[in-house]
Amino acid sequence: MTDQSKRRLMQLAALSTLSVAALMAGCGKKEEPPAPAAAAPASAPPPKPEPLKIGFIYVGPVGDAGWTFAHDNGRKAIEAKFGDKIKTTFVEKVPEGPDAERVIRDLVAQGNKLIFATSFGYGDAMEKVAKDHPDVKFEHATGFKTAPNLAVYEARFYEDAYMAGIVAGGMTKSNTLGFVGSFPIPEVMRNLNAYLLGAQSVNPKAKLKVVWVNTWFDPPKESEAATTLMNGGADVLLQNTDSTAVLQAAEKAGKFAFGWDSDMSAAAPKAHLGSAVLNWGVYYEKVVNDVLENKWATGVTKWGTKEGMNDFIKTPDTVPEPIRAKVDAVKAGLKDGSFAVFKGPLVDNTGKEVLAKDVVGDDAWKGGVNFFLKGVEGKPPAGK
Repeated sequence: MTDQSKRRLMQLAALSTLSVAALMAGCGKKEEPPAPAAAAPASAPPPKPEPLKIGFIYVGPVGDAGWTFAHDNGRKAIEAKFGDKIKTTFVEKVPEGPDAERVIRDLVAQGNKLIFATSFGYGDAMEKVAKDHPDVKFEHATGFKTAPNLAVYEARFYEDAYMAGIVAGGMTKSNTLGFVGSFPIPEVMRNLNAYLLGAQSVNPKAKLKVVWVNTWFDPPKESEAATTLMNGGADVLLQNTDSTAVLQAAEKAGKFAFGWDSDMSAAAPKAHLGSAVLNWGVYYEKVVNDVLENKWATGVTKWGTKEGMNDFIKTPDTVPEPIRAKVDAVKAGLKDGSFAVFKGPLVDNTGKEVLAKDVVGDDAWKGGVNFFLKGVEGKPPAGK
């Protein structure tokens, strides 16, 4: 074999070796994993539900320190409780009558789905507007008319009035108490009668004079009525009106009186013998929660000391200890249901029996109180 042939064979062998090596390398190559799929874009969060819009209509100014002030405290309480789940608005100083209907309809037009009307005289307007707007829920304070979307609520004010009466009966020197009445409706008639009953429970000689002002909020009128009562011998006054005027008039004259609807002790500290306070927030919280959870139902709700709707507070140390102890005992009885303010025998000031012996006045009976009990002077005017 020539040198040239040998070189040719060596080149062929080298090429063969390279081919086999390339083939072996190709057979041993691992599969690369597939590229990961692109992540799906994050879904947008669900839209936040619209807040429940709630409207309040007030008969007086929010700064009256009494009735409207107490309701507005309840409104603020639910704002704090429910936060951005609700949105509230209010209209103050709305007269009872045609103006009320206009304001309520305007609250509906603004998108409010729950409306609280906080005075007795709004009843007719609430009934009309509720009938026209079945998708809106209406709540009427101290009323009596209901519908599928109209409910009624009230506090048992007479419980506080009775406890105030206990204090009044223990503090009076003249045995003559005074009461400034707003309107002669059952709610107010119950309160003045309970005031006297409380006084008579510790002082059987106690009697009661009443002056009517035919308004819920009119400080000059309230003050004038208080002065008339004090000129007639009354030395401890209670009112069913909304300002601090009666309490302040009593302090000016050196007499005693009570706060009504809220703590009025700061308005006239020397005259103040206690305050009958209302905590509407406990009820407003229940209603709002029921609406949010789609559990709301119409009906009549009457809450009192037991449920925390009302209370009698800040009896000063100048009131004798036995009297303060009596108030505490009655309050405890109201909370556990063992005490009833209206229990027979009761007679009116004409001598007619209005509640038989040992009978406890139920809510139907209380709703028909249009008389003065024995010990109240004068004759009741016609109801509003």
